[in-house]
Amino acid sequence: MNKGIAISVGMAVGIALGFAGAFGGFNAFIIVLIMALVGAAVGAVVGAVIDGRINVGDYVSGRSNGRSDR
Repeated sequence: MNKGIAISVGMAVGIALGFAGAFGGFNAFIIVLIMALVGAAVGAVVGAVIDGRINVGDYVSGRSNGRSDR
């Protein structure tokens, strides 16, 4: 990831967490924190798939047990 983009994303996440903590209290802060971490993980996996570092075909296969659904 480009260093400038990483800094901007980090600042945006920090601002979102700050607003959640200031206006929503501790519970909102924790919810936003968890959602940010889950979103970052999903985004990293999707980015790796798009870049070609992860081949989805290795993890998802049809009829691996040899039986037919008919």
